Amino acid sequence: MRTQFKKKRSWIRWVIPALSIGCFAYFGFHSWHGAFGLDSAEALEIRRVELTERLASLTERRQHLERKVMLLSDGAVEADMLDERARLLLNVAREDEVVYFTGATN
Repeated sequence: MRTQFKKKRSWIRWVIPALSIGCFAYFGFHSWHGAFGLDSAEALEIRRVELTERLASLTERRQHLERKVMLLSDGAVEADMLDERARLLLNVAREDEVVYFTGATN
């Protein structure tokens, strides 16, 4: 009966530690420099401040528009004036109407 002895290769015992070090290096690098890593926290904070300011301006504009709607729905505006304003904003006229443009031209 013949037995074969396998020669132990020295590099096989280094495969798992090398793969582990490679994985740690990869994930470590991306946790620092990635899109949501520690390095980009300052950029995210700047973006948060910009969006907060934009939200404040949009909220103010919305409140302004709501006040205008309340004035229109109170009955304070006559039907003719409301009709005229709506036609001006929507750029709508009937076929039998004559339209005069007054005011500043662009």
